[in-house]
Amino acid sequence: MDKNSFPYDIIYKYYPEENQLRNILLTHSELVARKALQVADKHPELALDRQFLEEASLLHDIGIFLCDAPSIQCFGTHPYICHGYLGAELMRQEGLERHALVCERHTGAGLTLTQIEAQNLPVPHRDMLPVTLEEQVICFADKFFSKTRLAEEKTVEQARRSLQKFGEEGVERFNRWCEIFL
Repeated sequence: MDKNSFPYDIIYKYYPEENQLRNILLTHSELVARKALQVADKHPELALDRQFLEEASLLHDIGIFLCDAPSIQCFGTHPYICHGYLGAELMRQEGLERHALVCERHTGAGLTLTQIEAQNLPVPHRDMLPVTLEEQVICFADKFFSKTRLAEEKTVEQARRSLQKFGEEGVERFNRWCEIFL
């Protein structure tokens, strides 16, 4: 993908300086895109939209700069869990509704309204679950890469453990994706 065109132009709009945060975002997002495209290549029967997978993977974390996560050079004002819906708002301002849904729905293995209310999460009170296959693949691929250990791909078991904090429902969803996408 040409780094002087969409979706990189959107990334550079919100991350204009070449710095550690932009490097973290790009490295993480490119790894997620590569993993999502590997799923598409392995499963042609799913008829996944490869172009959209790549674009939306690159944009899924666009909202991190608005959050307070100093370990990844984010010095915004919102809790990190808000980065998905905040990124979705940015994508909607760009006229990218389909990409916005990926941003909004990729946290954990998706969040249900019940989870949001039970955990008193500071996000909009609505279901934020990946619906389309593309949304699910990107959410799945994202679970294998952290922004603090960029060079390491998590094992399935490590990814599963990282979802525990969001509840058993997300782990079950991830397990179903493992059956479909691996």
